[in-house]
Amino acid sequence: MVSNIILAVVIVGVIGLIFGLLLSFASVIFKVETDEREEKILSVLPGANCGACGFAGCSAYASAVVNSGAPVNSCSVGKTAVAEKIADIMGVTAGEIVPMTAKVMCGGNCEAASDKYEYVGKQDCRAAAKLGGGAKSCPNGCLGLGSCISVCKFDAIRIENGIAVIDEEKCEACGMCVKQCPKHVIALIPKKNKYYVECMNTEKGALTNKYCTVGCIGCKRCEKACEAGAVKVVNNNAVIDYSLCTGCGACAEQCPKKVIKVRNAV
Repeated sequence: MVSNIILAVVIVGVIGLIFGLLLSFASVIFKVETDEREEKILSVLPGANCGACGFAGCSAYASAVVNSGAPVNSCSVGKTAVAEKIADIMGVTAGEIVPMTAKVMCGGNCEAASDKYEYVGKQDCRAAAKLGGGAKSCPNGCLGLGSCISVCKFDAIRIENGIAVIDEEKCEACGMCVKQCPKHVIALIPKKNKYYVECMNTEKGALTNKYCTVGCIGCKRCEKACEAGAVKVVNNNAVIDYSLCTGCGACAEQCPKKVIKVRNAV
């Protein structure tokens, strides 16, 4: 009886040893070599894993830079400092990086914008948008239910008086809120520029006035006032070309609805 137990133990031990040797052999044969630059890049990345670079996370981005030629300056959270470190690791130049911030291009709060019905349901913009585009009468207005807040990893967004508001001090311009907004009223703009259009409306002026007291009516007074040619009215809405904008403020002065706002340039 004892000899049978000893024999069974020996057999199990031998089998375990054989499998161990096979696994060790396989690990050598099938070993995947990792470029040490991936680890170096990963060590300088901020670790936010926000996906703003277009990849699943920091590790995926580091791999893409080394193996697929992804741009070294795609980490908006790390900004110039991180881009330069990655460029140094890869032996390339980082290129110009323009600091950005997210802005909610809608001023249609509870007092300014009208509703077409009372929404009662899940407090989520994407869910509300499936019901006739949401409660807002304006088809391009912020629904103010916080879908953008749910994806912001930097606590930079809050809801005030029915619309989303972004704290530029906390915003890292990752762009996740831009992707999440079903009404497409959040945009990334250069921090160095002072002015932005707080409206994404595309309806004609007469209809806009029925929806919202602070909506762009496409009157083109801003366009005519801009000597640099940086402001154009496209689909009944004023649009600023930041590559041409000089920050003179003539457009804001001429806007009858005060839709063109000034922000603190950084």
